[in-house]
Amino acid sequence: MIDIKLKIFQEEAVDFLFNKTKVKNPKSKIVLQSPTGSGKTIILVAYIEKYLNFNEDTVICWFCPGKGELEEQSRKKMEQYAPHFKTGSLFDILNKGFENKTTYFINWETITKKDNTAIRESERKNLFERISEAHNRNLNFIVIIDEEHQNNTSKADDIISSIHAKYEIRVSATPNKRVVGEFHEIPEFDVINEGLITKFMYINKDLETANVNDPKNEAEILLEKANEIRKEIAKAYIEENEDIRPLVLVQFPNLNDELIEFVEDKLNDMGFSYENKLLASWFSAETKEDKNKKSKKIGKINIGTTKEDDITKGNATPVFLLFKQALSTGWDCPRAKILVKLRENMSDTFEIQTLGRLRRMPKAKHYGRDILDCSFLYTFDEKYKLEVIKAGNGFETQRLFLKDEPKKIKLKKELKNRYADYVDEKLIRNHIVDFFKEKYSLDKNLGKNLSKMKNKGFVFEPKIKRRYLTGKYSTLKQVDAEETKYGLINIEINNNSHNIEKKDFVSAIKKHIGLSHDKTIQILKTLFLNDDPEKKYNLLNLRKAEFNAFIINNTDKLKEDFTEFSCKKYYQIELLENFVEEFTIPLEEHYRYDPFQRSAKNLDSNVYKEYNTSMITDNFRSTSERLFEKYCEKNPNVKFIYKNGDSGQKYLSIVYANNFGKQKLFYPDYIVQLKDGSIWIIETKGGEIRGQSKNIDIQVENKFEAFKHFANKHKYNFGFIRDKNDDLYFNNTEYVDDMSDSRWQSIDEVF
Repeated sequence: MIDIKLKIFQEEAVDFLFNKTKVKNPKSKIVLQSPTGSGKTIILVAYIEKYLNFNEDTVICWFCPGKGELEEQSRKKMEQYAPHFKTGSLFDILNKGFENKTTYFINWETITKKDNTAIRESERKNLFERISEAHNRNLNFIVIIDEEHQNNTSKADDIISSIHAKYEIRVSATPNKRVVGEFHEIPEFDVINEGLITKFMYINKDLETANVNDPKNEAEILLEKANEIRKEIAKAYIEENEDIRPLVLVQFPNLNDELIEFVEDKLNDMGFSYENKLLASWFSAETKEDKNKKSKKIGKINIGTTKEDDITKGNATPVFLLFKQALSTGWDCPRAKILVKLRENMSDTFEIQTLGRLRRMPKAKHYGRDILDCSFLYTFDEKYKLEVIKAGNGFETQRLFLKDEPKKIKLKKELKNRYADYVDEKLIRNHIVDFFKEKYSLDKNLGKNLSKMKNKGFVFEPKIKRRYLTGKYSTLKQVDAEETKYGLINIEINNNSHNIEKKDFVSAIKKHIGLSHDKTIQILKTLFLNDDPEKKYNLLNLRKAEFNAFIINNTDKLKEDFTEFSCKKYYQIELLENFVEEFTIPLEEHYRYDPFQRSAKNLDSNVYKEYNTSMITDNFRSTSERLFEKYCEKNPNVKFIYKNGDSGQKYLSIVYANNFGKQKLFYPDYIVQLKDGSIWIIETKGGEIRGQSKNIDIQVENKFEAFKHFANKHKYNFGFIRDKNDDLYFNNTEYVDDMSDSRWQSIDEVF
């Protein structure tokens, strides 16, 4: 693809789609859950490019929902990033038929609405005939159903069935998980961590309690507050030297001309009008109720007609956009940061999907400043707020101010050094060789090494092993049960055709190493291939065909080994010269809270005024965190406790490294000051239940060692805390997972 480098989670999604569409299953349905802002279109374009490079007899039919002209946006992106591939529209199909290696972008409404002309008998051959012609020419189809949850109609199903697609790919942020087939979910946190979408959404930030009597009074309050936040965001962008003009979205429940005109007049008084182009609108009659209203507001004003004046440009003139629902699907405007949700009768509810318009980061990066890294919702609709919070799309926050005495607390924090991304490949190679030698008792005898690894479950054959389901089952539950039976098929290795497959498997391994594909394959060759005459680092002596089969047949075991290796202690912490800065507790903080929790009680030991129990519910805190905060509140020796942030420049951070030497930051959970003046820095981890560890952090040992090194260097008290049977245990000597070990002592012995 041109001018774009895929993120790791995007590469994984492309690999998933490519691997699943290599399986010879004509009825295979594939579901990709892709959160808003994750680059769904980019992922699909990259997949199409990869697939068509190896399958020239294929046609792609990309179906898009009717709202928001999504099919044109998707087509433009493909022409931008993959210009060497042909694209077409429904009318190209009707006029010329299907062409191989072409992607056709089709709007669902043009082929499913009642006055549909695309599939009506006419002078031109209709869509079904064109599909039949393509099959007669032995063309294969792949169907991509974009926003698949919106297209579940009988007409849509008829068209999909008539295509007889070899593969059917359904993509959505909220897919129908009941579809039987392969399923892949892109974790939302992966998208956040890459800086593509906002960290979280504030609901009614700094909006003081107000009495509202009618929707107009409500609109005035919300618009004024939204404009205040817009100014703060605009100022912050200027401070970051970014030419971005934040946009406020104002959504109406329906085409109520009276309410729309009131909002237009209010914004005019605030200095935003259609005439000075600071105000824009986009209204369409999408429901029968809307059409019956015969609104005079239908149409687009100041939306833009060219690339230069398009409202989606980062520095476009309009700063307020009035709309109803047309933006909820497919509309892409990353500068939109604030949403005002209005009501007509103070009881209407809205579509949650609109929130997705606020999630994208304009420059695909975070700035370490909440005002830029978050999005903002303003509404008086309590039902809607509850829906948002329950859906995990946002939460209410309360601004708290630091008490006077904790302002005196000053600590050190670490930042990554400028060479943090440098990787010593030779050092990694040596470490990996030592790791494999130790784990599998390997030495210079390459023949015996093969036998030892074979005894540990590695497959050594010049053939590729493949399983297939066999047996007789009455129910699907039986197929999923442990007694499910599989047959085994052996495929002769072909160095040319299987070289592509090997690349895919190497891609699956590389993410555990942190190196490029080329460097990863070089390490694998150094370890296992017989192309090194000195055999200085060789563990095996495989020929090329054997090597290719070895990688393909043993990918899962190799991934397990490299994951285990990356989690081992990194013993070069003393060599890392990290940047050190002074840390003080932020003077104010916005804490998430549950507005529906009853009888919230203040936690007086917290460094912030009015910090209370609604901020430590299981929506926001782990079990060990909740237990620890409650413990500190009851402990007479604790003077203050501070909950550190999870990321960002204003919080206390410590540098650690994994076993590949990759530097990363982690943020200890708490700073505690005892009444004797001593300072403790605490990290909480999942504890133990019924003898099983709840800790899910695979880098816990590396973090523990870095934490210990940091605390000793700056003479701080520190410790890890975990829970077991609702009691807390403390460790600051050496990390062990087993909580019955004597190194885990009761927290009462420390505090």
